[in-house]
Formats: sequence, structure tokens, C-alpha cells
Amino acid sequence: MKIGFLGLGIMGRPMALNLLKGGHELTVWARRPESMQPLLDAGATGAASPADAARGAELLISMVADAPDVAEVMRAALPGAAPGLVAVDMSTIAPAAARRIGGELAAAGVDFVDAPVSGGEVGAIAGTLSIMAGGSAAAFAKAQPAFACMGKNIVHVGDAGAGQVAKAANQIVTGMGVLAVAEAYAFAAKNGVDAGKVREALLGGFAYSKILENHGQRMLDRNFKPGFKSWMHEKDLNIVMQTAHELGLCLPGSAATAQMFNAMVGSGLGEEDSVAVLKLLERLSGQGA
Repeated sequence: MKIGFLGLGIMGRPMALNLLKGGHELTVWARRPESMQPLLDAGATGAASPADAARGAELLISMVADAPDVAEVMRAALPGAAPGLVAVDMSTIAPAAARRIGGELAAAGVDFVDAPVSGGEVGAIAGTLSIMAGGSAAAFAKAQPAFACMGKNIVHVGDAGAGQVAKAANQIVTGMGVLAVAEAYAFAAKNGVDAGKVREALLGGFAYSKILENHGQRMLDRNFKPGFKSWMHEKDLNIVMQTAHELGLCLPGSAATAQMFNAMVGSGLGEEDSVAVLKLLERLSGQGA
């Protein structure tokens, strides 16, 4: 399949590389030309613009920062779009924004799928992302061969915007989960108990989770190198709260977690991984980390 790919950051670059490994013909574009080089070295074609990346493509994928970026690159791609093109956005944006962008593309004759992902940089590199898709059955089917190169758990959730609803739900669970593990560790440490031993005990009971297993170990290792930066989780939880306000929905746990990630960004931890919320709790508790 001939695919255009827009956005080659922490997530986009390995995702695009997996498309090449899957045998797809790939044209790539990024705002920073140097971001394209690893893909060019692997056999991709470089594009001078989003329209150039879309020209002749059957599938056009974007993986950028936020809704304004998605709208910008998709609009810029339209002059190169041929009949039958399916545009897929794999960024994390608000469900309402996904529906607006999908409507704008539909008016130009381009079908749209919102397909945000979970799994972080590790999953992007391994090709094991969880992909949550919203859009028509036909558009999803056309994108499926590309999704299979990038992910393992691929679910067609519903109509346009449904993928973003699922991703927002994912960020509620992961955000609160990371905060819960950090609070458990801070609680253990303040009581003079080895957090590693507490984790070992919890892994054998109902408190087990992948977050406790994976992110919990990273906290113990003091490994705050970003696979998923704190400012990104802040952005995603702000999407959750914005949508909740629009719907008149009470989400007290999400609200508290969103405030913690807001505080992380405000205290200079925004570029560190979301597991660095442990450092913020330690500061607030006078644990001197």
C-alpha cells in the first residue's frame, strides 16, 4: 500500500519505520527535515509538504501534537489528495475536534479515521501498540493492514470520534494508575518501609496491574527518561476534563489527577516521564527527592 506519513516525533518515527518493515511504500513529511533522515535512510521517500506526502497515497497518517496541528496538516494535505484517500489521525485530541476534522475532510471527499494509540515509545518501537479506531467500517478496513504493522490490539470502537473517546478513557485509567502507584510508594517510604518490597507484595494480589509492574519498576529505578512526557499526559487529561465539562459529567478522580499533572508541568517536570509524579509527591511530603 502507498502511504503518506505526517509527523516523525517520539512516536511517529518508530511507527513509520514499522510500516516500512511491513512492506508498504512510504512517503514521509515532518516540520523538521532532520526528523525525516532515519526514515529516508530506511527507504522512505521524503516529501516537501503534506500535499506532496498525500499525492498518490491510498492512506495518509498523521501523528502530531494536538488538534490544531492535526487540522493544519490535514488541510495542507488536501491539494494532493486523490479520490478514495483515507486520512487517519493517530494523535490524541478531543473527540469533538476529531469529529470536526472528520467532517471537514468528508466535505472535501476524504474519508477519516481517528485512531489514537496507547503503549508509549516502547510499544511504538516494538509494533505492539493498542490502536483505538473511530470511523466507517470501510475506512477502518482500508487502514487495517497499516494498523497491523504498528499494533497488536486493534479495536474498531465506533463512528468518528469514538477512538478518541476510548483514548481519553485510557488516559483516565493510566493517569490515575500512575498516581496511585506513586502515592503507594510515597506512603511506604514515609512509613520507613521498602517500596520495592511493597510492590513485590502487591503484585501477587488484586492490586496487580501493568502500571504497577512496568511503571512501578521505573519509579523504583528512578528512571524518569520520557517514554511519555508529563506535559502530554497533562494535555490528555485536560481533554478529558474539557469533554466532561461539555457533557456535565462528574469525574472527581480525573480532576484530581489532572491537577497533579498540571502541577508537574508548573514545577518544571513537564519534560520528564509521567512516572516522575513520584518526585512531585516526594517534594510535597518533605521526602527530599
